[in-house]
Amino acid sequence: MQLHRRLAIVIFVLVSSCFAVKDYLFKSCEQNGFCHRNRHYANEVTSDPDFKSPYNILPESVSIDDSVIKGTVVKESPHISSHVEFPFEMNVLGNSFHFKLDENRKPNQKLVNYKRYNETSKWAFTDGAELNKDVKFSKGKESIDVSYGSNKVSIEFNPVKITFFHKGEKVLVVNDKQFLNIEHQRSEQDNEDNILPQESTFNMFSDNFGDSKDDKLPLGPESIGLDFTLKGFSNLYGIPEHADSMSLKDTKGKEPYRLFNVDIFEYETDSRLPMYGSIPLLIGVNAHAALGIFWVNSADSYIDIAKDKDSTVHWMSENGVLEFVIFVEDSPQQVNKEYGKLTGNAQLPILSSLGYHQCRWNYNDIKDVLEVSSKFDEFGIPYDTIWLDIEYADEKKYFTWDPENFADPGHMLKVLNRTGRNLAVIIDPHLKTGYEVSDAVVSKKLAMRNNENQVYYGHCWPGESVWIDTFDPKCQPFWNDIHKRFMISDEFKNIYLWNDMNEPSVFNGPETSAPKDNIHYGNWEHRSIHNVNGLTFHEATYKSLVNRLPTQRPFILTRSYFAGSQRTAAMWTGDNMSKWEYLKISIPMVLTSNVVGMPFAGADVGGFFGNPSEELLTRWYQAGMWYPFFRAHAHIDARRREPYLIKDPYMSHIRDAIRLRYELLPVFYTSFYEASLTGVPVMKPVFYEYNTVADAEVFDIEDEFFLGNSGILAKPVTDEGVNEVSFRIPKFTKDIFYEFTNGIISGKAYQKKVSAKLSDIPMLLKGGSVIPMKSRLRRSTKLMKHDPYTLVIALDKNGEASGQLYIDDGESLHPEFKLLSFTVGKDGISYDSAGDYDVPVEFEKIIIVGAKSIDGVSSGRLHKETNKITIINPKEFPIKFGKGLSHDEL
Repeated sequence: MQLHRRLAIVIFVLVSSCFAVKDYLFKSCEQNGFCHRNRHYANEVTSDPDFKSPYNILPESVSIDDSVIKGTVVKESPHISSHVEFPFEMNVLGNSFHFKLDENRKPNQKLVNYKRYNETSKWAFTDGAELNKDVKFSKGKESIDVSYGSNKVSIEFNPVKITFFHKGEKVLVVNDKQFLNIEHQRSEQDNEDNILPQESTFNMFSDNFGDSKDDKLPLGPESIGLDFTLKGFSNLYGIPEHADSMSLKDTKGKEPYRLFNVDIFEYETDSRLPMYGSIPLLIGVNAHAALGIFWVNSADSYIDIAKDKDSTVHWMSENGVLEFVIFVEDSPQQVNKEYGKLTGNAQLPILSSLGYHQCRWNYNDIKDVLEVSSKFDEFGIPYDTIWLDIEYADEKKYFTWDPENFADPGHMLKVLNRTGRNLAVIIDPHLKTGYEVSDAVVSKKLAMRNNENQVYYGHCWPGESVWIDTFDPKCQPFWNDIHKRFMISDEFKNIYLWNDMNEPSVFNGPETSAPKDNIHYGNWEHRSIHNVNGLTFHEATYKSLVNRLPTQRPFILTRSYFAGSQRTAAMWTGDNMSKWEYLKISIPMVLTSNVVGMPFAGADVGGFFGNPSEELLTRWYQAGMWYPFFRAHAHIDARRREPYLIKDPYMSHIRDAIRLRYELLPVFYTSFYEASLTGVPVMKPVFYEYNTVADAEVFDIEDEFFLGNSGILAKPVTDEGVNEVSFRIPKFTKDIFYEFTNGIISGKAYQKKVSAKLSDIPMLLKGGSVIPMKSRLRRSTKLMKHDPYTLVIALDKNGEASGQLYIDDGESLHPEFKLLSFTVGKDGISYDSAGDYDVPVEFEKIIIVGAKSIDGVSSGRLHKETNKITIINPKEFPIKFGKGLSHDEL
């Protein structure tokens, strides 16, 4: 045991020192065989004006059956000994065009599955993706047209080209540049007879990169590449995760964006290097339309971008079928909605998970945990969840508790539960060898295997470890059982889970991950499923938690994720640093996650590595309170920085930021409800609200954002020494915005600047908005449940406003709910109620700005300068009620 402990420490030191200069550990495109080859192919094609693509659709193969087009693409060239066949299908799912192309391959005697991996959509898609049969087809000798909704798609046969029209305008052309490249099945001996003149043979059958030179490539080259030309689109977003701007950058002559989930220790900002998660969805937006390209592939991938009036996006993946979905809509909101229909929207979170989370690596023992909890109460700082990193387990053996420091976890959970608090603990996929859980994974044949079909052993935090293969359906009942035992008793409902290191992170593996030639269930190579690995792990955990408590919403935080992860987990941006540039980049990173349908996102407040200054820490809390997932976290070597330890006035400012988060919880919860239905971002870019040619700058705004559809516009301070800020209100808008600094509505219309002293959180509220707040100080969200609301009404220039409030019990998996819809106009305030949740709703105060007077207000106080009215007793206010409502409900 001591040997393993020392080995883990040595590995950690080595990994830490190596990652300080990390670039050499990760392949560049030039070093990565498939990217090198596809870029070479694209360059050769571009430089040859006489090039003609070898890929054609056989006209006689095309058929239409039950709204599905089927056919065969052939690869023909005098330089290839015989033509190669690729069967394809095209259909419309909802309002989205779906294309999937496979390869007719010959079986072989290899250990690995000889087919192209075709199960990414099984993990990414939800069951709700329905085939649209209201589609019209028009087939000719050289093309076929497909019409659905306001879209038309024209598929040309020779060469293959797919053109999309929206409301009669050309918006997208697939294979316009003829970069389509499919490395078909061949042996190394036959390779010379299967090469096009434009192709490179670099690393087709071997890998010369230092850490992966032992990688076997039993199936040879299998990569796919394809270009998409977006007509009239230069504003591109998505494809997380990268520590980079929200607006995607041109990569001509530079490193492309890479999607390959890795443990990237102390990542750099302004980088296209891969990170912990991958969502291969790219969205283009202009003043007339929005489109999405969903590249349905879980292998190592690169994306080259040439930004122009007509931008080109070149996707390249190491293997798998060629599958993509195209969304063409009027707005990015509609793209999100269609993407949500396909992959699922974010689950409505358990309400307490929207509160403040306190974490560090590590809290020492039960006494430490409970003392931290009591200190929050002593200093009047609300919080909901305290977290335990890897040290809580017995020698880092997951599903155990350290017998000395965490001997009675049940007692800890009971004490926390008295004030409505939760405990989150970490469970990683690497399992230390030589104890009950890992032994069972090995004996039950549930472990990831090496290229010789034996159990794969690698090193991670506990030392030598095995990895559970959650692609195997036999893992689920086993996972259910050990979770049920570990979580002590169904009595304890206040325990959350944290799935970290699930890229998977392997300290002694190539590029800090599992070898690509490892083998998973179905004999699929790890190279085929790498990016979806983390999703399978946190989904297995989700199912185990539902199995344990079938009526309660689980909470899981995952580091690694893929398209579809939004259905079952929250994410955070990993191991950031306590520097101003990491605070600044966290905003576009979280915005990007929201743009691609994963709104429950955040970053470690204060930075994971290092010791932030008091000013930086204060500003980070003031920014972090806007993250949908709001958690502070720190490295084991960082100084303790729980908010109550920070000297005043910084502590008071941090406390105010956390309290404001709790005041705004009704707005956050309502925003998540809307996201769960429509996929709309919770932390919403400005261009979602204002999308027009009148102010092109709106597409580049990434330092301010709206909170859902609430009308709250926030601009966190992310630079040192700032005392005032200017919001970039779109030039063309006639909307009025009211100063709302620190959540206090002034009634003063925003002009050019607002105060941003260290005590200030710059905010505006858009005229026409109604937002519900809870102003009574409580220790946790559970203790706020029955508190009354304050209604803030900001009238627009017409004296009107509207808004919503969503209410349920905060934790049921399939809850009864109440949705209040407020309308304010010349006739006063009215609201309607939908849903079947029978609970009284009380308003203790109504604040109205933008009205010179309101007749019949006996208890209101009108501030003449700001036109702000505060109604202390709403029961005396003339409110018109919708069906079934009365003053008694107030």
